[in-house]
Amino acid sequence: LKMSWFWLYLPLHLLTATFLCHSIKAPTTSSQQSFKTDLFNFYHSLILADGKETTIHLLKDIPKRYYFVLEEGRVLAPFSITVTPCDVPIEWSILVYKSPPAKATPGDDDTREVSKSQKSSSMVSTIFNYKGNSVETYMGMSSHAALYLLEFLSTERDTHITVYLTTDTTSGHLYPELPTDPRIDVIGVGHTTVTLTWKHSPSALQHRESIQYCLLVNEKHNYKSLCAAETAIRSSGMKLPPTLALSLSPYLLEPQQVMILSNSELSIINKVSSGEVRQVCMGTKNTYTVPNLSPGTQYYFDVFIVNLLTNASAAYTGTFARTLEEPEPKVTELKDDQVVHVILDGKRQKFYSLQYQARHKKIHFTFQLCRGQIRVHITRNGKTVASENLSGLRYFSLKGKLLDTYLVQLRSTEESNSSVKVQASPHFHKPLFPLLPESLKIKSFSKLRTCRSVTIAWLGTQEESKYCVYRKRIEEDQIWRELQSADRCSGPESRHKSEKVLCKYFYDLNLQRAVTTETIKGLQAGTLYLFDVYLFGPSGIPVRYHSKVVKTRKKC
Repeated sequence: LKMSWFWLYLPLHLLTATFLCHSIKAPTTSSQQSFKTDLFNFYHSLILADGKETTIHLLKDIPKRYYFVLEEGRVLAPFSITVTPCDVPIEWSILVYKSPPAKATPGDDDTREVSKSQKSSSMVSTIFNYKGNSVETYMGMSSHAALYLLEFLSTERDTHITVYLTTDTTSGHLYPELPTDPRIDVIGVGHTTVTLTWKHSPSALQHRESIQYCLLVNEKHNYKSLCAAETAIRSSGMKLPPTLALSLSPYLLEPQQVMILSNSELSIINKVSSGEVRQVCMGTKNTYTVPNLSPGTQYYFDVFIVNLLTNASAAYTGTFARTLEEPEPKVTELKDDQVVHVILDGKRQKFYSLQYQARHKKIHFTFQLCRGQIRVHITRNGKTVASENLSGLRYFSLKGKLLDTYLVQLRSTEESNSSVKVQASPHFHKPLFPLLPESLKIKSFSKLRTCRSVTIAWLGTQEESKYCVYRKRIEEDQIWRELQSADRCSGPESRHKSEKVLCKYFYDLNLQRAVTTETIKGLQAGTLYLFDVYLFGPSGIPVRYHSKVVKTRKKC
């Protein structure tokens, strides 16, 4: 059913008056109020475009009206109206104003008056009503000239919808076509993956170049339309690209968005307060495995078939699945005085667990951070007794009961691998590590530098201990790597023999004087050197001071 140019360009008030006056030539007193209401509705209505998707913004509790006209002279003219709520549920209805046949009824005046009243009341009728947030399509057929009024209302909050009217039902559809069974099937669930499949859209089989499937993954709920999903993401603070199908430009991404393009698949990950929202467009493939999910988490999956030419979309029936719980981490038993060296994978961010059963009331846990950054969490019989980020050497002295069970959980807090040495011991008089000074920094004296020598100093303790000094020649571009990648748990056994400078013993009961200096000679002018000092205690396990880089003078 095609709207004539006459109807399109006729002013709204003239069109309304012409149509209504033709239908109600002489309204009775009882119908005057209805007539005025009809005029008011039309005067405050907008014409609805035919063959085009219209976006309509609704204010809370304020109805909005649109109309369209079916011209006279066509037999059984079809039309369809599709309404897509983009947020909250709305109410909408279709009213039709028909022009009744003008046939006079013979008889007295009372009979003619009843006939006029019946004619007035029968010209308007409500043919469709809906309340909800689903995408709804009304298919209609008209055999008379008629004017249709669409009324939309949002009672929850301001929102927007899209409306598509077409009177040409023979030349294809704006929206891609869904299969007869539009469900999404879950065919595989893992700890971090879910595999989905769905039946092909007839549109995808006919127009492969202009049609593609897009998948939305979130942890909140399913969405009944693409515009509803986009609205939800925007309301969480994100600026979303116009549609999933057209989100192919990196410049559209916000700082909270991550774009991944691999194997002709576009993925956009939005970091929102309610969790991640992932968008994946995969062309015309109808099977997809969603990777990198969190174990033991429920996810909601929605598939949209998108027409790249018209930007219109249709939604499959969403589904959900819960990833498998992560298996309990393997627990390593920790024995008295045993030193365990733990290496943690930063990329997987998994806990490494150590279990210790106390045979004494007092327990001494020792942690030596070797590389990276590590978080330690200690529980006793299921209750947390310590939790913090490790730095250098750390002791935890805990008091409990005999046969208490301690669980030590370690996790890397950065993406690179981290490592730590752990010991549990009831023997406080036999420490694993030597008594440490207040600081493990090495100091160099700029005024004492020469072209051939460097003077360094470090703090000692009140306990006689062995100190060994090592040097290594490095280049300017190696400084950062040497300092960052240094294994603070490794001892002199990992160094080349030529790097050893000396070993010495010293201590001082007065901590103010527990300082030693050493001048390292035989160096080359204008050269960078990395200096390390190792402290050995009674157990023979070394503690490495913080490395120091010093450059000899170029000219003397």
